[in-house]
Amino acid sequence: MNANEEVDAIARRYARRAATDRYSWLRPEVCRAVQERERKMLALFSRHGLHNLDAQRCIEVGCGNGANLLELLRIGLSPERLAGIELLPARHADARARLPASTAVHLGDASVFEPEPQDLVLAFTVFSSILDDAFQHRLADAMWGWLKPGGAVLWYDFTVDNPRNPDVRGVPLRRLRALFPDASIDARRVTLAPPLARAACRVHPALYTVLNALPFLRTHLLAWIGKR
Repeated sequence: MNANEEVDAIARRYARRAATDRYSWLRPEVCRAVQERERKMLALFSRHGLHNLDAQRCIEVGCGNGANLLELLRIGLSPERLAGIELLPARHADARARLPASTAVHLGDASVFEPEPQDLVLAFTVFSSILDDAFQHRLADAMWGWLKPGGAVLWYDFTVDNPRNPDVRGVPLRRLRALFPDASIDARRVTLAPPLARAACRVHPALYTVLNALPFLRTHLLAWIGKR
């Protein structure tokens, strides 16, 4: 499959996903997963010496409706140093409407985009929707090229396949290492398996924390992919 065909296929995969409240913060399992990811992300920042957040230049690949960029604004990154790029016009329009005017939001294929050098590149649940190996490598190479020395890709994605959804596939740690062979990778398993989290929170939201204490029940990787 050539690059243009994979870009079109990605757009079709997203179009098949019905709009539901499954990812609403009003759902207890979603709220707990986002809060956990944010805590672990801040710990990664601290562990890798990223203390002056408002000085960091950061771009998100597949920024969707801008929710992750809003999260970064809330923890201290500057709107004029933040940017996003989104493939789908409707999601791009949502992000543009929600984000400050000084935050650039680009529409198009990130694998051929050329931003100015970045301190951070975010990729949250992006590569699991790319089923073509060559396109995964193409996008990873592009993101790696955007980074300044000492910068990092901040990665969050699931590691296991979803048998109910042929439009996605897990990205395990070994694949992450293959996509970024020159990187120093600091990865943590996070996020209670979503089907289990939904079932647990129907019984009582506190069960999320209890079950999430068991690492083998976590399905996602949060990783700092550092460029020396």
